[in-house]
Amino acid sequence: MAGTNNANSPGAFALKPAGIGWDGDVAASLADNIASLRRAFERCGDFVLREFHAAGLNRGAALAFIDGLVKQDFIMDNVLKPLVVYSREIDMAGIDSLEQVNARVLLSIDTKLVAEAVNALDAILHGDALLLIDGMPGGIVVTARGWERRAISEPQTETVVFGPREGFTETLRVNTALLRRRVCTNDLRMEAISVGARSHTTVVAAYIGGIADPVIVDEVKRRLATVDVDVIENSGQLIEYIESEPASIFETVSYTEKPDVAASKLMEGRVAILVDGSPFALVVPMLFVECFQTSEDYSIRPFYATFLRLLRLLAFFISLTAPAIYVALVSRHQELLPSSLLFTMAATAEGLPFPSLVESALMLVIFEVLKEAGIRLPRPVGQAISIVGALVMGQAAIQAGLVGAPVVIIVAMTAVASFAVPMLANSISLMRWFLLALSGMFGGYGITLGLLVIFAHLASLKSFGVLYMNPIAPIRVVDLKDTFARAPLWSMRLRPLSLRPQDAVRQRSGMPRFEEDNGGGQG
Repeated sequence: MAGTNNANSPGAFALKPAGIGWDGDVAASLADNIASLRRAFERCGDFVLREFHAAGLNRGAALAFIDGLVKQDFIMDNVLKPLVVYSREIDMAGIDSLEQVNARVLLSIDTKLVAEAVNALDAILHGDALLLIDGMPGGIVVTARGWERRAISEPQTETVVFGPREGFTETLRVNTALLRRRVCTNDLRMEAISVGARSHTTVVAAYIGGIADPVIVDEVKRRLATVDVDVIENSGQLIEYIESEPASIFETVSYTEKPDVAASKLMEGRVAILVDGSPFALVVPMLFVECFQTSEDYSIRPFYATFLRLLRLLAFFISLTAPAIYVALVSRHQELLPSSLLFTMAATAEGLPFPSLVESALMLVIFEVLKEAGIRLPRPVGQAISIVGALVMGQAAIQAGLVGAPVVIIVAMTAVASFAVPMLANSISLMRWFLLALSGMFGGYGITLGLLVIFAHLASLKSFGVLYMNPIAPIRVVDLKDTFARAPLWSMRLRPLSLRPQDAVRQRSGMPRFEEDNGGGQG
């Protein structure tokens, strides 16, 4: 009946020591082990140490676990009752080792023998129960995790109209099960590591053997193994320790709340990183074009999916450059504006105390403040602040003569466009200020220079050894079928070659050709 715990299984590529006071091996003496456990969990009010007499073995025994992290009724039925109540029904003659107890007595499926004290402590801290028997060195870890958990629900950050609506939760084992259910192959590897000298957070690297590039997989393992920090609480913290370009404002590690998205990326040859306690799965390597793709693109007609992607690309450029272009046209390139529009804008600007650059900067600051307030406040209040605040403050600023109406329109259009590309929203906010400053100093030439700097920076980025701008720069024609345009699924025979998959062919089906039945010659 022996099972395995994936977090500490032989497949795990590293396991960092728990670092609390019980060193060496688990002793054969029950009294020594109990004393060591009491020292290790001194002043821990939620630690439970249950001593009892195993009647069938005629030995003292003890169970150690954290209250609130285990199912106590499960322990009672599968551990205590077989050792105490059912001792007459179970033949325990000749049992003198933990291996025999595990195989012949315990009813739990998921169990594991531990010899080192550090592994025993780590199991208790992660929500397992530790069984100790007097005279038998080592212990038996019984998986009985049963803490309260959030139910599987629709992700708030990746809503879809047509497609799967279940999302990851904060429980690691639920997340691995959601992923395993979609990738029903034994080639799906899940290797675990304990990260955080004090938090002991379990992190799982998931990939598909035979598809993912071994070089990328080894690089992910190496970076996770080198993380030396006290606490890792969520995926966002882990990103800063493993990303390829920590000095860049662009994300080089993608994330998702949807198991179907993570599974599809695994099938392309990527590696997913699941962090216990976080509902977001990290996926590497990341490409820039992924920022303009959604899971729903693959559930709708390719023509409309392509249109939506091009619309997102347009929204990206509008959000990035609209305030800068407005400032450049009004302050330095008035000759590019139609005469009627120029006269209208000049009339609205009459009597305003600030130049266009200051107006735009002022309204962008107000927009950022309103956005942050809308996010941080409770949802009903936050929506009222963001909507009413934008309307009232914008109208009041115009009537007070602080800013012109064109500036309010430009900033509003910029704000709406930024929400169309959420993966780049933070980066756009910073680049927008950069281009705005250049346009105020040099006009259109400054915008052109700024865009060249941004695109050169993008072309230089890498994500776990893969160029960030693949397959655009360098150009890779075979991979262009799923970039800013989405070709029909039956035409995507190959996986993205930019990711260097071991098995490049993902399908052998071609364009469907079926002859329709004319209904017995009618029509």
